[in-house]
Amino acid sequence: WRHSRASGLIARRRAAVARLWRHCVRDVERGGVMAAESFAESPYLLLGTLVVGALGCLVLRLALGGKRRPYSYPGDAVPIEKRLKSDAHFSPGSKLRVDVGWYPHVETQPMEDLLPHKVSGQQVWSFDVVGSKQKGEVFDFDPSVNPNAGDRIFRAARTRAWQGPVPDEAEKPSDPLEAAKKGFAFYQTIQCDDGQWAGDYGGPHFLLPGFVIAAYITAGLTQVLPMAYWRAAEVYVRNHQQADGGWGTHIESPSTMFCSVLNYVALRLLGAPAADPACIKGREFIRKQGGVLYTAPWTKFWLCALGVYDFRGMAPVPPDMWMLPQWFPVHPGRFWCHCRMVYLPMCYIYGLKWSYDAAVDPITSALREELYAEGTEYDKIDWSKHMFSIAEIDNYSPMHWAMKLLMRFFAFYEWTLGPLSFLRGPSLRYVAAYMKAEDNETNYLTIGPVSKALHLLTAWVAAGGKEDPVHARESKEFKAHVARVPSYLWLAEDGLKAQGYNGSMAWDTSFAVQAAAEAGLQKDFPDMCSKAWAWLAREQVRALPNGDWEFWRQPIRGGWGFSTAEQAWPVSDTTAEAFSAVLALRQDECTASMPKFPDEHCFDSVQFLLSYQNADGGWATYENCRGWSWYELLNPAIVFGDIMIDYSYVECTSSSMQALQSFRKQFPDHRAKEIKVAVERGARFIEAMQRDDGSWYGCWGNCFTYGCWFGIDGLLCAGRQPSSCKPIRRCASFLLSKQNADGGWGEDFASCFNREYAQRDKLYGCDSGSTVVCTAWALLALMAAECEDSAAVRKGIGFLMRRQLPSGDWAQENIAGVFNRSVGITYTAFRNVFPLWALGRYATSYRERFGK
Repeated sequence: WRHSRASGLIARRRAAVARLWRHCVRDVERGGVMAAESFAESPYLLLGTLVVGALGCLVLRLALGGKRRPYSYPGDAVPIEKRLKSDAHFSPGSKLRVDVGWYPHVETQPMEDLLPHKVSGQQVWSFDVVGSKQKGEVFDFDPSVNPNAGDRIFRAARTRAWQGPVPDEAEKPSDPLEAAKKGFAFYQTIQCDDGQWAGDYGGPHFLLPGFVIAAYITAGLTQVLPMAYWRAAEVYVRNHQQADGGWGTHIESPSTMFCSVLNYVALRLLGAPAADPACIKGREFIRKQGGVLYTAPWTKFWLCALGVYDFRGMAPVPPDMWMLPQWFPVHPGRFWCHCRMVYLPMCYIYGLKWSYDAAVDPITSALREELYAEGTEYDKIDWSKHMFSIAEIDNYSPMHWAMKLLMRFFAFYEWTLGPLSFLRGPSLRYVAAYMKAEDNETNYLTIGPVSKALHLLTAWVAAGGKEDPVHARESKEFKAHVARVPSYLWLAEDGLKAQGYNGSMAWDTSFAVQAAAEAGLQKDFPDMCSKAWAWLAREQVRALPNGDWEFWRQPIRGGWGFSTAEQAWPVSDTTAEAFSAVLALRQDECTASMPKFPDEHCFDSVQFLLSYQNADGGWATYENCRGWSWYELLNPAIVFGDIMIDYSYVECTSSSMQALQSFRKQFPDHRAKEIKVAVERGARFIEAMQRDDGSWYGCWGNCFTYGCWFGIDGLLCAGRQPSSCKPIRRCASFLLSKQNADGGWGEDFASCFNREYAQRDKLYGCDSGSTVVCTAWALLALMAAECEDSAAVRKGIGFLMRRQLPSGDWAQENIAGVFNRSVGITYTAFRNVFPLWALGRYATSYRERFGK
């Protein structure tokens, strides 16, 4: 009914449901009478039925390991043979520096009427050839010490622009509260003028090459961005090449074919000659793995678009699937939004079999030889034979035999039967309309960087790029996409990169506000807190109150996006954290002079959160789960895990529960019963997701310390008592068992990949195996759990204080974020907000009760 727009259709559907219900009741009654008669005639039939049923239940119980898990459970430790077999290795020494002259600034509105909405004013980067903006500051980058850039160029620019007081570097705090105050005194200096905190959200290595390939095909690079951007992008690609010649899936990953091929191609398109030492090393690595015939499916697609690979050699992506009725069990609209919004533009290009004319371009013509094993003749390759060829180093989620069978059928349909014109034409028109709706709803940002690069290409193709490339570049859609490309780019000391989103501003700002509010530091930093609060209040999504079901969008009003409201893809946990931050200071003195946040807007957020709870009691990310766990058998990407449906997550569930409970304190009569039921269901989900060792796996942060923090906080907000709740006590014991000798906690990214806690003697950017981010997560969890081992907590707090820099900042350490199990991502704000939160909680609540 909620999908319907016309009241007449609603009435007809209600009548149909009523008729169906009457038929069901009648059939159940008839079946019950027949069963009763049969059992009365033969008691042995009844006994046999009970025995078979009991045995079936027992077998199912044993198959589940004696414990029922939600379908969202990510699994226990990965088998040894499937774990990471090596580490990233970089040649020691400083690498290339970016040119002097880069500076961050507020994004401005492009030419009139180019975009459907106003831009949010996020931070973007420009290059000044004179260099006056940056004042000559450049920084070294050595990935062998730490492949995570410290965002030093941006932070230096913000601190130069700061007009207020700065922390005294000679003063070393001796008290946790003073350390927190010094940390906030620094953190306010890098706050943007509009109140949000921006920063580096890079890390994955399959993002930037997509922009390079799309820009090369459509506009020869420089019609999309000035050459200074591409020079800085080349610096990034070169700086992250590993000693074996390859590139990892992300900055801490060992080399994979997936990203080695993409970055090799990007390096060549950016102007590096084939004889360049970096290209020679990269080519050797690729050929050692068998050439691009053994790379990942997403890479094969980009190569097809570039004209250096044949569509027959990749798993089919037929647009005809979109013509299935919406009730069909395997409809692409039921896939996780990031999955379907990447394959949407892919299927458009695939459906047209469109590719760049590589034969007439010297670089792409050369790539047809360079990318393949030595001696391979491009025109004689048996492409269909390599549809599923994959190097073992990329085979994270092996393609299931059922999916291979389906792909064989699609290939037969595509290449033997020929696509049916009465399906292919309408399906391509629907896909084009879907992409246009996505462009308009997201202000030409799309849902993420992969889809953004693909939309840049499809906009040009749809405008007639093959026939008249100059005219296509002048089309409004293409120019609008070009205008938003800088929103995804970020510059740091390692070069110009593509971010995993158009930033993580709402996410990072929400945590900063909550950290300050819990410690009561809004009184010490009223301007910082009021600006941040006002920015969050403005960024609540007010669009699509009824969704857009023609294109599979559910209602989103009342949510918050991970970055900005204009991007129009709100997330459950960002909504919850931003809502909690807004509620924390909504009635505080520091926001008294700000525009009010209306009660109705609070009610919209509650509606958003309640509507996003899944049937298993947990909360997913962008949408309710629309499919089933067996969809994962159809995962076509291979290099990612759990991408087919929007699973429920402990982190999203905990954040949503806490936000609802915070709302309930201020509005005790609004939907109180619904909130109570939702929170209890969420608590039961969290309990069911706990691992046997007492931990929770972190799906969006690295890794178990992150999951444990959310798991404990979620149960506490549901009313579980720390002293008597076994899951909380077990988790606290788990965390205490992982504390290092220096008082801190730390996890290598292998924790995420292998699904087993991975400690190291030394982690990137550290002098030990402890990091400030993991330590802060563990401490926040233990203090919330009222850990009675106060000595362990004090040691952790002491570790955070020792690691604090004289400026009040902390150094960037190893990677802190993760998605899809196998990809790490950078959060430069985490090194500030979570240590500050932990220090403040210790000083204002834990120490008084347990710390003495």
